[in-house]
Amino acid sequence: MAIDFNASDGATLGVEWEIQLVDAETRHLRQDAREVLAALPSLSENGDNPPVRHELMESTVEVVTGIRHTVAEAKADLAGTLTALRSAAADRGIALACTGTHPISDWRDAVMAPTRRYAELIEEMQWLARRIQTFGVHVHVGVSDGAKAIPIVNALSAYLPHFLALTASSPFWKGSDTGLASSRAVVFGQLPTAGPPHLLDDWAAFEDYMDTLLRSGTIRSIKEVWWDIRPHPDFGTVEIRMFDGIPTMREVGMAVALCQSLVTLFEQQLDRGYTLPRPAAWVVRDNKWRATRYGLDAIVITDDTGSTAPLRDDLYELIRELEPVADRLGCAEELKVAGEVLEHGAPYERQRAIRAEGGTLENIVDAAITELAEDRFVTLGEVAHAGA
Repeated sequence: MAIDFNASDGATLGVEWEIQLVDAETRHLRQDAREVLAALPSLSENGDNPPVRHELMESTVEVVTGIRHTVAEAKADLAGTLTALRSAAADRGIALACTGTHPISDWRDAVMAPTRRYAELIEEMQWLARRIQTFGVHVHVGVSDGAKAIPIVNALSAYLPHFLALTASSPFWKGSDTGLASSRAVVFGQLPTAGPPHLLDDWAAFEDYMDTLLRSGTIRSIKEVWWDIRPHPDFGTVEIRMFDGIPTMREVGMAVALCQSLVTLFEQQLDRGYTLPRPAAWVVRDNKWRATRYGLDAIVITDDTGSTAPLRDDLYELIRELEPVADRLGCAEELKVAGEVLEHGAPYERQRAIRAEGGTLENIVDAAITELAEDRFVTLGEVAHAGA
C-alpha cells in the first residue's frame, strides 16, 4: 500500500495542547467542553482544523496551532487562543489547567465527547478507552521527505525518557499518589496501538506494516496508530506524543524547541550522508518505563550493552549539544527552560513538593491553575496564601 507523505518546507511546527476544564469552586473537572466550544464559534467552527476542538472527554478542550515556523510563533498562536478560551470558560465558572492527570477527579465521572470517532473508540476499546481522562501535548515538526521520517522517528525514540521526564505531571490518579512520575504514560499506553514506535527500516517498511494492520482489522485508519512518536503523512511531519500535560506556556515552548532542534539536527545529518542511530527496541521500552517511574531521577540505558547514566546528566549534555541548532532556529531561550526545570523541578516534583509541605490535592489543582494563568512555577505558600 502506497502512503503519500506531504513533505514540509523546513522544520515547520504544529502544537496540540490538551487543556483541563476545572470547576473554579470544587476544583474537580467540569464536563462542559460542548458548552464552552459553543461560546467560541469563530474558533471551534473554523474549517477542518479549528484552533479549539473536542477531545475524547468533555473535560478537555484541545488548543491547536496553525502551521508555524518558529517556536515564538507557535507560542503566540497558542496564547491568543488560550486567552479567548479562558474568557469563555470564566463566564461559566470554569478555570483552565494542564497536568497529565487531574489529581482528584475520577475517570468514572467523565462524559464522552459527542463525536462518532470517539464513540467508535469507546465501543472498540471499552474500559481501556473510558479511563483515558488524561492530558498531553503533541508536537509536529515538518520533515522534507518521507524517506527521512522513519530514521528520524527511530533516532528520536532514544529520547522518549527525556521528553517524558521533563514534562511528567501525573503522579496522582483518583486522589492517590501512584508512586510514578507519569501515570498518564501507563494509562494511555495500555491501548493496543499505543506505546513506543516500531523501529522500521524505511518508508516502504512503514507502508507494509500499515497495510498489514489495516488488512488484519487491527486499525481502520493509520491515524489509529498512537505511537509515542510517529510519522504523520498527511501533515508531512514527525509527531512527538510523549509529553505529559504541560502546566505552563514556558514549558510548552521548551518542549517544542527540543523537538524542533532534534528533528532539524537529524535531518541535517541525513543530508550530509550520516546514518542516524537506532536504539534497540528493548532499550527504548526499558528507558520509557524508567522515566515513567522515576522521572528526572531515572538511570537510563545509553547503549545496547546495558551501560547506564543519570538522566539528569544526559539532559544537561543534550541541552549543550542542541544549543547551536536552537540558536540558528531562534529558540535558544525556550530550550534554556529545560535547565530551569532541572533546577526547580519538573511538574510532578512541584506537585509532590506541595503535598510534602502539607498541602492538599486541591492546593495542587490551584497551583496548576495559577501556573497556566501566570506562566510560572508555583509553591505551596503561594496557593495557601491565596486561599486564606
